[in-house]
Amino acid sequence: MEDLEFKEILEEFLLLKGLTQVAFAAKIGVKQSQVSEWLRGKAKPGYDILKRMALAFDVSADYFLGIKD
Repeated sequence: MEDLEFKEILEEFLLLKGLTQVAFAAKIGVKQSQVSEWLRGKAKPGYDILKRMALAFDVSADYFLGIKD
């Protein structure tokens, strides 16, 4: 199994869902600049934001953490 970094997982998710950084940011309540930082690998979301991401898009937090069975 390939270990993807968070930035790669997020980039793939945005492509699969057809989302812009702006739309994704709005849906989880952060600024687009924060999403940009994540995509560049400069930062990662904390627990609260990760939880919001999972709930907003009805996916497991494990998905964004790259944990697969």
